[in-house]
Amino acid sequence: MTQKLTEFLTGAKNKEFATNAGTHMHALLQRVVIDADIESGDADIIDNIKKRPDLLHFFGKNTQTEVPIAGNVRGHFVSRRIDRLLINHNHKTIDFIDYKTDTDKNVFIEQYKYQLKEYAELLHSAYPGYKITGYILWLHDWVLDKII
Repeated sequence: MTQKLTEFLTGAKNKEFATNAGTHMHALLQRVVIDADIESGDADIIDNIKKRPDLLHFFGKNTQTEVPIAGNVRGHFVSRRIDRLLINHNHKTIDFIDYKTDTDKNVFIEQYKYQLKEYAELLHSAYPGYKITGYILWLHDWVLDKII
């Protein structure tokens, strides 16, 4: 019994740490802007982003962060928040990123795919006719994976 309680408490503590770390990283990423002469935000994060040219356009001055979106998805009302969103009205495209702090990309990947599909459905409702692409940015190795 004591061992099970210890395992439970350790798991809870680890989950709390992971949640706090993720919340902290989201807050830092929300303030990052890299655009021509403008760079603002955490210097280490900016360095990591600049090492990955495929990330740069997501951190320009025209991107939006923590974008609320809500609507009906498959008969259920959902309210979500998109970590980073880039809308190009001239080309009718929308790219979005969801940040993930997991170190094992496979553990929750199916749930994450479902989450991004919800985002895409909500965006399609708000922006009919736009091509929508969704990505996960894995923060432990700064890899950007196209999901949708």
